[in-house]
Amino acid sequence: MPTKGEKRKQQIIDAAKNMFIERGFQSTHIGQVCDELDIARGTVYQYFSNKKEILIALFDSIVEQIKDVLDQDDMDDFLKHHKSSSDVEDFIRTRVVSTVSIILNEPIVIKLIFKDIQGMGEDIVKIVNKSVLKIKKVIVGEIKKLIDLKVFRKNLNADVTASMLMGAVMMLIYEYDKSNKDILGKESVNAIVENYLSGTFNKISS
Repeated sequence: MPTKGEKRKQQIIDAAKNMFIERGFQSTHIGQVCDELDIARGTVYQYFSNKKEILIALFDSIVEQIKDVLDQDDMDDFLKHHKSSSDVEDFIRTRVVSTVSIILNEPIVIKLIFKDIQGMGEDIVKIVNKSVLKIKKVIVGEIKKLIDLKVFRKNLNADVTASMLMGAVMMLIYEYDKSNKDILGKESVNAIVENYLSGTFNKISS
């Protein structure tokens, strides 16, 4: 169970996140977050020195969600008890779908990567880019693990394969922002995942 301090910290992150989405990062100030939560500035400063640190915490939470989905112990446990190719492929597919969905379902990612990033300071651009690389690193780890387990083909380049998946997600986000259409639904996610997985699986005997 989260402590009182952890709950307060999350309240600050959530309030700031909503303001970043609605008003933009540049137009959001610590004082506004305090007013929204009816707390003193000192309470915010117990957890964050500035709004950039809140932004880092936001992206870190997304990375942690993806790490939870791609938990290696979960995979090891599953593979101990399931050997058929169809079971393994469905398990991996579910993990990839969940990973892509986490990214696509975060408005802050869409807003900061393709809307607000222009005109922001170099330090903010670095935060966003570093966060994207963290996500990619987790996916690379998953791919390497699957190659080692002979689930994925041994000649796959894990870094390139992860980049292709991230590139497809980012392009979909770009298209969504440009057209302002709801293309982030189940059909789009499944299309990305199926294209990603089509050339990755090794042939496993059922």
